[in-house]
Parts: sequence; C-alpha cells; structure tokens
Amino acid sequence: MRNSPLAQRSPLLSVTAEYALRAVLVLARDASRPMRADEVAAVIGAPRNYLAKTLNSLAKSGIVSSTRGPLGGFSLAVEPDRLTVADIAAVFDPSAATRMCLLRNHLCDPANPCSAHARWSDVSGSARDAMATTIATLLGAPATSPDLLTSPSSTNAHVDNT
Repeated sequence: MRNSPLAQRSPLLSVTAEYALRAVLVLARDASRPMRADEVAAVIGAPRNYLAKTLNSLAKSGIVSSTRGPLGGFSLAVEPDRLTVADIAAVFDPSAATRMCLLRNHLCDPANPCSAHARWSDVSGSARDAMATTIATLLGAPATSPDLLTSPSSTNAHVDNT
C-alpha cells in the first residue's frame, strides 16, 4: 500500500470520503445523464462494489439521487455551487465536527485552552476553510483532461491554501 496512490491521498479525507468526493466531481462534470456506479468507478479507478455502496450512502444522505432501470444511475441531487467537501465528508465521518482537546479527554474549551490550542486552532481553521470549498469551485478550472480523475492523490481533493 505504501507505493499505491491511496498511500498519498488527501490528509483531510478518509479513503471512502475521497472516493465519494471524486465520484461527485465526475457526476457534476457530466450532469447530462445519470451514471451507473460501475461507470463512475471505472473513471476514478475505484472498486465497483465499494463505490456502489459509497454512492448508495450519498443517495441516502440526499447528496445524489439514484434511478433504477436500464437508463438509471446516479446524479447529483444538490447543485454543485451549494455542495461542499464538508457535506460529502460528513456522510462518512460524522464525528469530524466534534472538536476534542488534543491534550485532554474532553471537548476543546477556548476559555481554558491547552498548550496546543492556539496553533491547533490555526491548523483546524485552515482545514475547515478547505472543507468549505464547493464542488463548483473545484471544477472551476477546465476539467477537460481525463487524467485529472485517475487516482485519489491526483484530484483536487485536497486544497492547497499556500
């Protein structure tokens, strides 16, 4: 796994959330018709069954819609300019919104900060800013090259704020 593309994935997202983000980007980029899970999996290089379960979770959360039948598939249920990376990640890691103190066994308390609080607040604030990025913003650059979506580490899944 050390040399696989997944070993160099986004530090902000779990593997499942990153595949979900990449799938949503594909669906947003080609919104002309519903896409089958196996089609999306082939585009992003994800295991078919794994991505099918991931897309079903996104459908249950209302981010994508699914249509049965020979012309069915998945399509976005939320406009790309209203859908954020955080919305997608929250489906697979709902505990991410809870801010635990890094040095104590309780919620972060800004009124009684630990020694890591100030620096961690800066770091987590930058991560929150990146997670607030919309799908439309991620697709703002011309996405004409199919290799933009060939591996989790090659997508715009992590945002560089430098």
